[in-house]
Amino acid sequence: MEKESTKYWILQAIVSLLILLWVYAALSKLTDIDQFTREIKQQHLPLLTAQTAVWLLPTIELIAATLLIFPKWRRTGLLLSSILMFTFTIYIILVLSGYFKNIPCSCGGVLKQLGWRNHLIFNIFFLVLGIMGIHLSKRKEDAVTVIK
Repeated sequence: MEKESTKYWILQAIVSLLILLWVYAALSKLTDIDQFTREIKQQHLPLLTAQTAVWLLPTIELIAATLLIFPKWRRTGLLLSSILMFTFTIYIILVLSGYFKNIPCSCGGVLKQLGWRNHLIFNIFFLVLGIMGIHLSKRKEDAVTVIK
């Protein structure tokens, strides 16, 4: 019983942190959409893809947060969160390896202040949390466990 309770609270902490991350990231992009648009257009993306990404990225981040809120969809939210963090982490690794030249950070808020190396550590931390959350909610029933 205590093991289940610990597992439940760890999962709740992970989910809460991921919800905060995605809501913060999306809202910081949307509140300064002009700056975010300029930064996305400076990425090495075709113009049409860049214009789509401006709205698609914050939308997907808000979808991930929403999925995490509802126990029935939590596992899907954890999977989406992990895929997003994995993708963003690979992108940062490519930036740090010199694959791209002079890339602006199109992240929002305080994440811009981290610098690429610290941002990589930040992303790896949240990627690990997402993977831990997936493992803690191996079955649908795990995501809706109620403490008795």
